[in-house]
Amino acid sequence: MFAKILIANRGEIAVRILRACRDLGVPAVVAYSEADRETLAVRLADEAICIGPAEARKSYLNQPAVVSAALITGCDAIHPGYGFLSEDAGFAEVCAAHDLAFIGPRAEVLEKFSSKYAVRRMLAANGLPTVPGSRGILTDLRDALDQASAAGYPVLLKPSAGGGGRGMRLIRSPRELETNLPLSRSEAQAAFGDDSVYFEKWIEESRHVEVQVLIDRHGNGIHLGERDCSVQRRHQKIIEEAPSPAMAEPARERLRDLAIRSAMAAGYESAGTLEFLLDGEGNFYFIEINCRIQVEHPVTEMLTGIDLIAEQIRIAAGEPMTLRQEDVQLRGHAIEFRINAEDPGDNFAPQTGTIEELALPGGPGVRVDTHLYPGYEVPPYYDSLLAKLIVWGETREIALARSRRALAEIHVGGIKTNLPFHRGIVDNAAFLGAEVSTNLVDRVGAAAFVAGGAADR
Repeated sequence: MFAKILIANRGEIAVRILRACRDLGVPAVVAYSEADRETLAVRLADEAICIGPAEARKSYLNQPAVVSAALITGCDAIHPGYGFLSEDAGFAEVCAAHDLAFIGPRAEVLEKFSSKYAVRRMLAANGLPTVPGSRGILTDLRDALDQASAAGYPVLLKPSAGGGGRGMRLIRSPRELETNLPLSRSEAQAAFGDDSVYFEKWIEESRHVEVQVLIDRHGNGIHLGERDCSVQRRHQKIIEEAPSPAMAEPARERLRDLAIRSAMAAGYESAGTLEFLLDGEGNFYFIEINCRIQVEHPVTEMLTGIDLIAEQIRIAAGEPMTLRQEDVQLRGHAIEFRINAEDPGDNFAPQTGTIEELALPGGPGVRVDTHLYPGYEVPPYYDSLLAKLIVWGETREIALARSRRALAEIHVGGIKTNLPFHRGIVDNAAFLGAEVSTNLVDRVGAAAFVAGGAADR
């Protein structure tokens, strides 16, 4: 096990990693930007170090600053969390060059899985069905127009690097492709340092499901079931639940089995998530793999009782997993609600301000992961995620009842959040009937789901 870990991230995931380190008995140092000097992770940490100004590229994305912080504080490992440097093969290589363990896949594994398009081809060769799409990375507009015409519209432009919905564009006509291809490339370059894009055929009424896997360096691998992440806005998830309420048991078992077998055959290691689209006939298609811990990992933790962060750390330390597939028991149903600083009444526009009041829910089956406290200033520089409310019940109906209770109890004062959206959707007929699709919120509009018509303030 490691002697000391540098946590190179912020917000709720920094707090979550800090807690896992303490459970493991491993000292941890929180790296923070000047804008995050007063964040909860810094307040809770035994040791913290500033790595630069508020701008992410000068702090959380500043590789020399992060590595220096680890060396100065005597750390022998770096946990990147999600986002920022979490899937950066070059950074993992720099860590190795300085005798620092990167808590995630090794550099050569990240490099192998860095291109979404290449990974689709690789895992298809290992038995995973994939969404039809472009023959390769789009070279220019003419190439894109020719391939999209041959495939048929609509198509979804996707950056080959990165994730989180950035750079993705739904294209329904040649004119839209002409307009959006340079925008998609520009956004991909800004977000991931790589402007290569490809496209997939757009499945109009699809669901988004994903399988959580853990694979060590000794040939051991398990899946921990699937999550359904179909409630999204602008291709970004806002509600996740497990197990998927839209899958029949035979398809569910086939999905899980194919995911773990193909990931192991392709040489993956660490915690990872294989993502799929599910069409109206129940067919699933692989779209990408996330080589990191996911925002929605607590959903799986609530079902299994397994600490995914702790397991990820043990794998990075080179320890063989003691868990076997028969040890994984998936109990009940869990739902996660992402509480964001955004106004659902204004197309989910980002919000900033001071947390003046904070009341968090509790009771059976309720968990809240957050970095908030009264007086905390929400900065304008980073992702809008404020908290995650995760609710568990023996059945989906019980989980929904507890969700209503918890959403009624939670209060974030001083800033607009998307809580009214969540309070409305738990009574929405489409959501209750598990009839949502990835484009439902964008197509219908957030107002159709908002309860009370006003944001929490």
